[in-house]
Amino acid sequence: MTARILDGKALAQTIQEEIARAARELKEKHNITPGLATILVGDDPASHIYVKNKGRACEKVGFFSKSIILPQITSQQYLTELIGELNANPAIHGILVQLPLPQHIDENSIINAVHPEKDVDGFHPVNLGKMVLGREDYFLPCTPFGIQMLLARSGIETQGRHVVIVGRSNTVGKPTAIILMQKAAGADATVTVCHSRTKDLPAIIRQGDIVIAAIGRAEFIKADMVKPGAVVIDVGINRIEDFTKKSGYTIVGDVEFEKVKEVASAITPVPGGIGPMTIAMLLFNTLKAAKKTII
Repeated sequence: MTARILDGKALAQTIQEEIARAARELKEKHNITPGLATILVGDDPASHIYVKNKGRACEKVGFFSKSIILPQITSQQYLTELIGELNANPAIHGILVQLPLPQHIDENSIINAVHPEKDVDGFHPVNLGKMVLGREDYFLPCTPFGIQMLLARSGIETQGRHVVIVGRSNTVGKPTAIILMQKAAGADATVTVCHSRTKDLPAIIRQGDIVIAAIGRAEFIKADMVKPGAVVIDVGINRIEDFTKKSGYTIVGDVEFEKVKEVASAITPVPGGIGPMTIAMLLFNTLKAAKKTII
């Protein structure tokens, strides 16, 4: 058995086309153009690539995009004041602060500074609280939302199935667990969250009908850890040395893809799986934020 490849890049393209049509309709009917401001502090190469990709995605769907790149030495006060200006700017419907931030800046304070109605990253405590309660008037964190959307639109049922999430981060593991355990369409799963200190971790992973790998270790999930026929979602993005490549490295996930695909029924590739879905959900949230401003 060779797994079906869950093409997140293709699905993200379809979703972006849907968003572009909705954005044109919003402009025609209400003269509103969704606007996203992205703030990057520092010179992390990967973060620069992410911000650039988000700007391109905005352009493709007809959004207004404002990219603000600040030096590493930017103070917390300056960043907070800048976010306050963006909160007050009616042309900006979504604000994304690229993480991680430099060590001298308190990430929690900066996340809290973004108005909940413009928190399209879904990390503000108000939005997280509404997510836990299963409310509808909030923004889901983009990567967990992308996972749920990929499963749903790939025809993979979650109701009553055992989802094993490997990783307990605030950005992926915890929110994904909360989303998939909700009493709702595209959820209703029985969820187990495990991590590096889980006893007999391979045995727990083998129980999963759906395995979501987000532990941040290159090719950590091996074929013998996966139940035959399981669906495997790989959220990991890891660089490993590869001097056959011009860049000097290869991007791999948290799953040993070539071997696990012979066991699983469906699997996401890296790259081309959850990464594009994350950007698509960011655009979805920004469109949602813009629609909320209709009077």
